[in-house]
Amino acid sequence: MPSIVLKIDVDTYRGTREGVPNLVRMLKKHESQATFLFSLGPDHTGWALRRAFRPGFFQKVSRTSVVEHYGIKTLMYGVMLPAPDIGKQCAANMRAVQDAGFECGIHTWDHVVWQDNVRQRGAEWTAKQMQQSFQRFQQIFGHAPATHGAAGWQMNEHAFSQLDSFNMAYASDGRAMLKDNGELADPGAGPYRLGINGKTLACVQMPTTLPTLDELLGRTIDGTVIDTSNIAAMLLKLTAIQKNHVFTLHAELEGQKLAPIFEELLTGWRKQGYACISMADYYQTLKADELPVRPFSWAELPGRSGELMALTA
Repeated sequence: MPSIVLKIDVDTYRGTREGVPNLVRMLKKHESQATFLFSLGPDHTGWALRRAFRPGFFQKVSRTSVVEHYGIKTLMYGVMLPAPDIGKQCAANMRAVQDAGFECGIHTWDHVVWQDNVRQRGAEWTAKQMQQSFQRFQQIFGHAPATHGAAGWQMNEHAFSQLDSFNMAYASDGRAMLKDNGELADPGAGPYRLGINGKTLACVQMPTTLPTLDELLGRTIDGTVIDTSNIAAMLLKLTAIQKNHVFTLHAELEGQKLAPIFEELLTGWRKQGYACISMADYYQTLKADELPVRPFSWAELPGRSGELMALTA
């Protein structure tokens, strides 16, 4: 049976408290599995306003209604309001996810700080950020994390080496390249291991192979404006030919305003013959030593502002 690996990025304090419980309820209702990746330190979402100078930022904001989905209060954290410490204030919320039978892993320590800085930072800065999240995860869950999914699909070579140091067998830190219509540029794109500076890393990468909802909403694709009434159908069209996929969703979107769309997808994928599984489930089906080795590369994807880690070769 083909699989849709559900990778849930939890970026904010609000997403952890409100979106995550909603997603747990939906997933259990549809008898589906997923991996929840948590931001474990301060919520500095308000600092993201500095991205206004990045090409394509305003187009994305206007298409995806950032204020509507994230809320004014969240957009003030770190600017007009103090940044809540997500890991301290939401530890019980996170443990409830594990207790409900779902895999939990690391998204980041501080989402905005990581996403906006990691590409230019060195080994010491990178290790400190990752060790903070690793230690906080252990404090909350009582065991070491098994997996990682980078904030904003932003990494550097030191971060990938750190995953090996943490003995993480698998992660989902990057993307597969997509065409403007959301189809895979390379139909064979899938799990791989990274080759960096002549060394093949052990940690298996599971790239996201489908476009995210915020990358699609408001765009015109093949002459059709993508909105909440047709976006599920578009994604289901992309999965009509059965193959394994990794889909990234967000607690702040699919866990809240876009929850009805996610329910459509869960129902549609089941009708198409897919099982919705966690990253851990997917890893059990892979033979790491037989996976291709790919280089670390950057690229732009349709509907998203700026470059991110993407599988280009």
